[in-house]
Amino acid sequence: MTTTVPEVPTALRDNLHELYRHLHRSPELSMQEHATAELIRARMEALGCETFRCGDTGVVAVLRNGEGPVVGFRADTDALPLAEDTGLDYASTARGTLPDGTEVPVMHACGHDTHITSAIGAATLLAGDRDAWAGTVVFLFQPGEETAEGARAMLDDGLWDRAPRPEVVYGQHVWPGRAGQVEISTGPAMAMADSWRVTVHGRGGHGSRPEDTIDPVVLAAHMVVRMQSIVSREVPAQQSAVITIATFHAGLKENIIPPTAVFTVNVRNLDRAVREKVLAALRRVILAEADASGAPAPDIEELYTFPLLVNDPAETAALKQALGAALGEGNVLDRPAQMGSEDFGHLPDAIGVPGVYWFFGGTPDDVLDGGKPVPTNHSPFFAPVMEPTLTTGVTAAVTAILSRVGIAR
Repeated sequence: MTTTVPEVPTALRDNLHELYRHLHRSPELSMQEHATAELIRARMEALGCETFRCGDTGVVAVLRNGEGPVVGFRADTDALPLAEDTGLDYASTARGTLPDGTEVPVMHACGHDTHITSAIGAATLLAGDRDAWAGTVVFLFQPGEETAEGARAMLDDGLWDRAPRPEVVYGQHVWPGRAGQVEISTGPAMAMADSWRVTVHGRGGHGSRPEDTIDPVVLAAHMVVRMQSIVSREVPAQQSAVITIATFHAGLKENIIPPTAVFTVNVRNLDRAVREKVLAALRRVILAEADASGAPAPDIEELYTFPLLVNDPAETAALKQALGAALGEGNVLDRPAQMGSEDFGHLPDAIGVPGVYWFFGGTPDDVLDGGKPVPTNHSPFFAPVMEPTLTTGVTAAVTAILSRVGIAR
């Protein structure tokens, strides 16, 4: 369908800039996005949307405009436990509390503030030009993406029993690509991810008498090193997987062998069979190393799982054509599958409809071409340039939605 994508007026752009600054300086941790949810709900109700809370801190906003297709559009809302170091005059100084009670700094280091702003901007354009489209748009402001809790929480709270069921669900994410451009994958787009916490049990004692102990630090270290050979020696070279051990904690004093050691492991891959093979190998290594040391079986706690995110090929092809018309063909790029993970896929998968997810750049030319490292998502220095990033995000969102509900003019 060929439709006219409305431009973002200067007054709306200024309003969205103000909204973005507020969101950036007021981040909230995963599943704690209460103030963010209320702000979203107020803004969307002012546009004429029907809204309801879903998944505790999620918001669903339904914009109806007569008979026609139903389209879903998702924007995630949570921030990260990270101290901001961008130097922006609207930088976050917010603090939050993790589920274990630890107080931490909080930052929108993954750009979810741009996602919220872009979705509200798209809704504003649609609400202001109802002659250009017909149907229903279901905006999904999803909490807890960073912890893989939010999409499941909304589904468990009856999302698709309470909201109109769409025929396609769209989503987007800012990243440190070139501002003004979008990138989109066809087929597998983002990896599955599994995270475990492993508690290794030994027998503690004095550092001078290791023979009276089972040292869990040495034991866990053997596990960590052995795990690194799983990908290189058990996964075919034509396939891919990533294993990361990013935390390792044990002991309180240098001359006391502790009774336990705890580490976390993260696994990512793009093939379900590879996933099962790698997870089985991890479990085998963990249990075998403990047995080899005469130690009790470790405790393996599954922390979370992200689904494989697959962009429907037919829907992706249609969207690429629409985005090319709106942004210019040279600004719509093919993107290879990424090892990053997203829980977006749960939303369309739950009702068996296609989903399409793309990335839009947030880095200006002078920074990208300046020869210096570019801050990435989850960096304390990550700060997408406001323009043309936000205008691109709004335009891409409204283009995707109008590609389904738009009326040719």
